[in-house]
Amino acid sequence: MEQEPYGAHLTDGGTRFAVATAPEAERVEVCLVTDDGGQTCVDLVRQGEADGAIRWEGEVAGAGEGQFYGYRVHGPWEPEQGLRFNPAKLLLDPYTLSASGTFTGEQELHGYVFGEPGTMDTSDSLGRAMLSVVCDHGEYDWEGDRAPRRPYHETVVYEAHVKGLTQLHPEVPEELRGTLRGAAHPAVVGHLASLGVTALELMPVHQFIEDPILVEKGLSNYWGYNSICFFAPHNAYSSSGHHGQQIAEFKDLVKAYHRAGIEVILDVVYNHTAEGNHLGPTLSFRGIDNAAYYHLVPGDEFHYMDYTGTGNTLNVGHPLTLRLVVDSLRYWVTEMHVDGFRFDLAASLAREAGEVDMVSPFFELVASDPVLSRVKLIAEPWDVGPGGYQVGNFPSQWVEWNGKFRDCVRDFWRGEPGKLRELATRLSGSADLYEEEGRRPSASVNFVTIHDGFTLRDLVSYNAKHNEANGEDNRDGTDDNRSWNCGVEGPSDDPHILELRARQQRNLLLTLMLAQGVPMLSHGDELGRTQGGNNNAYCQDNETTWIDWAHADGELVDFVRRLVRLRREHPVFRRRSFFDGTPVAPAEGDPLPDIVWLDADGTTMGSDDWDEDWAKSLAFFLNGNAVPGANGAARDSDVLVILNAADNDVDYLIPAGHFPDKWTTVLTTCSSGLVGERTGAGERFVVPARSAVVLEAVRE
Repeated sequence: MEQEPYGAHLTDGGTRFAVATAPEAERVEVCLVTDDGGQTCVDLVRQGEADGAIRWEGEVAGAGEGQFYGYRVHGPWEPEQGLRFNPAKLLLDPYTLSASGTFTGEQELHGYVFGEPGTMDTSDSLGRAMLSVVCDHGEYDWEGDRAPRRPYHETVVYEAHVKGLTQLHPEVPEELRGTLRGAAHPAVVGHLASLGVTALELMPVHQFIEDPILVEKGLSNYWGYNSICFFAPHNAYSSSGHHGQQIAEFKDLVKAYHRAGIEVILDVVYNHTAEGNHLGPTLSFRGIDNAAYYHLVPGDEFHYMDYTGTGNTLNVGHPLTLRLVVDSLRYWVTEMHVDGFRFDLAASLAREAGEVDMVSPFFELVASDPVLSRVKLIAEPWDVGPGGYQVGNFPSQWVEWNGKFRDCVRDFWRGEPGKLRELATRLSGSADLYEEEGRRPSASVNFVTIHDGFTLRDLVSYNAKHNEANGEDNRDGTDDNRSWNCGVEGPSDDPHILELRARQQRNLLLTLMLAQGVPMLSHGDELGRTQGGNNNAYCQDNETTWIDWAHADGELVDFVRRLVRLRREHPVFRRRSFFDGTPVAPAEGDPLPDIVWLDADGTTMGSDDWDEDWAKSLAFFLNGNAVPGANGAARDSDVLVILNAADNDVDYLIPAGHFPDKWTTVLTTCSSGLVGERTGAGERFVVPARSAVVLEAVRE
């Protein structure tokens, strides 16, 4: 049976409002707010129990599209019992499709008196509070929009920030820069399409709020991991400024990318809200059903369990919160046509009584949902609570950000000893993490850089973080960067340093793109974007984080295009199943395993070769006759990849025997002059220091 909807829905004569509260709520008002700040409040009718809470509902005649509103919920103020009702606070509708205004942090927006967290504050938040907006659920012309539905093994993800992507783009009109319409501009869509990107993963677009402490410092909550409305696109990303218009603008963005064959994935933050801990503001959930929406400390319900490092954690184990999250996900798929989600701190969604439980109601409901079970589900597989590191443990329908891949590849290319064994595991799809559960290599979303940490260029330019601009004396951000500055900290005009840094960027990108799994690029890395060594630029809404299109590294862009094309053209780099070592016979000749790891002398790696500290190069052969396809084997060329992280050239003996007789170099990170060169079995091939080469077998 279909559930009765929550939120505001237009009727023939007005709007029907519905909200669920804690059972202890005594009265609920919906307050219609006028443009001049006046209000008219109407009592909603208590309807009975639903979703482990009490449903309140009522129709208000004359309330139409664009109407500002909020809820006032009356009930006991007993914060030590987890009850924080305060009718002086105008609350956002958890189901609002649009929000008006910004959060400014005044006393009136807090349920308690500053300095006395147990004392109720009775000052009215009207005039300060953000407001919900009634939106028309009517028709939008999708013009035959169709989801690309790209399978994981063909996916290349591009993580981007709506504003940072276009704020400095010279081809995007100034009035559109930094907005949803700017991100949908043909110049931006065309750039991603030319790279070969198949999925745009947008950092949070749910309505989020600023942190007044950051604003006072002249900073900003730029990244947006501070959600307060899970159905509403962020109002500051609207180019028009009209309330509710951002819904159509977001749909236009999705439609534009779908036309280019690119999926749209949302980075969603269902692990916490912007209301923070017991000293945070009362904006919505806290004043409606505090104990349902949040994990409270057992026996000390005045305080909040914090598994996220933000002050609170959403209690997705409660039926009301679980429905909110699932309804939100379904809305973004069915109404906004998004193709999937990346879940921030996803382990928190599995928290049951404080423990991480991968058979929690949330995962069961998503697995059985006819809409959500068909879209991409990507986990950031950890949170900051006990037992929160869950890499490799998510259900079979999910794929995961693989932090182990990032760490290993960074270590290898900066020259750390003893990395060959793990590198081989990461290159072949991280079977140690995913194969035992019956998952595929595509369960591993591989990355070298993301929004959090150094950019690719900074990764090869800095040994240490430089976060002074964040106002925390460089204490914030991780110290575990696994970076190498190539001999000089920061900017350099030394041509040898610059050439080495350029090569290192290409090395990292090649390793990322040719590993089994789903590769993910961080926006601007293909352009040589720098943040000046800032590895925690969450608060920098300025040139530090905006992509500098005017100074793009054209050679690097071209290399990425060739690299992605190589991956797309060769199924050996995007297998549907893990390697098993079984010899496969070609049409002619003797059988060879699906993958062979090779030493510099052209022989198979022995058990003792993997752990030699001096060994910093590795070669692997991929059998083009052993590529599993949708309907059996999909024949491809044989490929030989050689990675040399040593600071000296290495002579590799091209393998002979059952291997192909002739090879041609198709891609290299060191010299374009090598491309097209021929070599044969038994011949020596010099791989320059700190470089990689890809050779393809020549078919006669």
